[in-house]
Amino acid sequence: MPLPRPSAAIAGTRPYTVPRHGAPMDLMLDGIGGLPTPPELLTEALATLDPERLVRHYPDTGALRERLAARHGVAVEQVLVTSGGDDALDRACRALLSSGRNLVLPVPTFEMLHRYAQWAGAEVRAVDWPGGAYPVDAVLEAVDADTTAIAVVSPNNPTGQVIRADELRRLAAGAPDAVLLVDLAYVEFADEDLTEAVLALPQALAFRTLSKAWGLAGLRVGYALGPAELVGWLRTAGNPYTVSAASAAVALHRLQGAEDEVQAYVARVRAQRDALGDVLAEVGAQPQRSQANFVFARSARAGWIRDALAGLGIGVRTWPGHPTLGDAVRVNVPGDEAVMQRLTHALRAALAPEALLLDMDGVLADVSGSYRAAILQTAATFGVTVTSADVERAKAEGNANNDWVLTHRLVLQAGGQATLEAVTARFEELYQGTPGQPGLRATETLIPAASTLEALAARLPLAIVTGRPRRDAHAFLEEHGLAHLMRAVVCMEDAPAKPDPAPVALALAQLGVGTAWLVGDTPDDVRAARAAGVVPVGVVAPGADPMRAMGVLTSAGASRVLRHPDALLELLP
Repeated sequence: MPLPRPSAAIAGTRPYTVPRHGAPMDLMLDGIGGLPTPPELLTEALATLDPERLVRHYPDTGALRERLAARHGVAVEQVLVTSGGDDALDRACRALLSSGRNLVLPVPTFEMLHRYAQWAGAEVRAVDWPGGAYPVDAVLEAVDADTTAIAVVSPNNPTGQVIRADELRRLAAGAPDAVLLVDLAYVEFADEDLTEAVLALPQALAFRTLSKAWGLAGLRVGYALGPAELVGWLRTAGNPYTVSAASAAVALHRLQGAEDEVQAYVARVRAQRDALGDVLAEVGAQPQRSQANFVFARSARAGWIRDALAGLGIGVRTWPGHPTLGDAVRVNVPGDEAVMQRLTHALRAALAPEALLLDMDGVLADVSGSYRAAILQTAATFGVTVTSADVERAKAEGNANNDWVLTHRLVLQAGGQATLEAVTARFEELYQGTPGQPGLRATETLIPAASTLEALAARLPLAIVTGRPRRDAHAFLEEHGLAHLMRAVVCMEDAPAKPDPAPVALALAQLGVGTAWLVGDTPDDVRAARAAGVVPVGVVAPGADPMRAMGVLTSAGASRVLRHPDALLELLP
C-alpha cells in the first residue's frame, strides 16, 4: 500500500548532511571547534546533582537562564534556553513566518535558515552577500509589506563576514515592521560583539550558542535574547523541555569557570586566522578575511583541497555540486600551535608539493605476470594453492610490502610447510630465471606512458619508494629508460618496509624537500605516506577490480584513487 505524499514543506528536499571523504580522519576542521574539553568537565559539573532529579525528572533550565540573563544584563523573561542556537532560529521562523509572509535572507549563509522558513510555508527572498559589507540597501529593497523577518548572520557562516552596529541600526530603522533575527553563533571571534546593539532594538532577537567558542556542540545548548514578548513567542513555538538536565548543568558549570580560558582560546584563534588566510593565498586559493573561527576561500581546486587534506587525516568543509559554493572551502582555525603547523603543512603538501614519490610495483611496473605470478607458483612448489584473490586480500589487509615474507605467510596459512629462506630462494628462482628458463621478470611492462613520466619529471623531482631489492628496482628503471628521471631510489635495503613511514621520510631527505605526494597501489603505500605527512594518492593496479581497489585504498586513507597513473598529469598543480 503506497504511503501518502510528504508535505510540500519537505517534498523534494533531503536531510541536512555534511559530505565527507571516506578516509579516516582524526582532525575535524569542518565545523567542530571551540575550547578543548577538560577531562574533568563532566564529573565536576554533575557531581553535585541528585541522580534522581538528573535522570527521572524533567529538566529545569532556570539556573542557566538566570546565569545568562545576568551575563547579558537582561531580565530572565528575556532569555530562552534552546537545543542549540538553531533550535531557537527554527522557533523564530515558526513564530513569525507562514504562507503569504516572507523572510529576507542574504546568501550564502547558514543553510538551515532557508529550510526553517520553507517548513513554515514562507517565501525566502535571497539577497546576494558573497563577501564584503553587509548588503543593507539590497536587503531593504527586498523588503515589502509581507516581510516579517530579516536574517542577519554575523559573523556569517560560511564566509566569516559581518554587519556593523550602525548598519544593524540602519536596517532596523528601514524595516520597522520586520523582526531582525540576528544569529551571533560566532560573535566571540568578531571584532565587535553586537549583542548589546541587538538588545537595544525593539524588534530584534539575538541568537547565541555554547557550541562554538565554548566548545559544547555535543551538549546542544543555545539561547535567544530579546524583548520578553518576542522571546515568549519563541517559547510558545517549540517543545517545553529544550535541553537535558545534564547538558544544562555542564553548560552552567562551564559558564561559571571557563571565561578566562575561552578568552585565551579566542585570542589564539584570532592570532592564527590571518596566518591561515595567508597560507591559503600562498597556495593559490582566494581567501576572504574572516571574523569567525574559520577561513572561507574560493578555489578551482576546492574538491582536491578537501580530498588531499582528508588523505592526511584532516576534515574541512566543501559543498560539492552546490550552485554557488561548488568552488568554496571552509577551514576552521585550530587555536593550537601544533595543529596549526600540521594544517599549514598539509595545505602546502596538497597544493604546492615539492616532489612526487612513486611506488614501483602496480604503479610503474605491471607485475601481474611477475611478482604476483611468482607468489602463486612458489606456493604450488610447496604443495599448496594460493589464488590471486588470496594475494589481493592479503595486500588489502596490509603489512604485505615484502613479497617474500607475504608468500611465506600465505604458504603457512594454506597448510604448507617451508622456511622463509626456502620460500625466498624458490621465489627468486622463478622471478629471476635460470640459465635454461627465462624469469617471470621478463613479463613486466611499463604502466604509464614514458611521455607521462617525462612530463612529470619536468614539473617536479621524482623518486622511487619501493619494497623491491635494489637490483630489481634499478634493473626495471634501466630496461625502460627511466633511471635518468629519478632523483632518488629508496629500496628494500634502505629502510623498514612500508607501512613504516621511514622509506618515505628517507626519500624526502634525499630530495631535500618537505612536501610531496606518494602514488601507490596498496594500503601499505597509503599508510606510509600519511604517517610521513605526504599526500597519499592511490592507483588501481593492472588486473585489480577497480571498485574494490578504490574502496580499499580510500578506507586506508588515500586522497584520490586513479584508474591509471597517466591521470597524475591532470591532478598535479
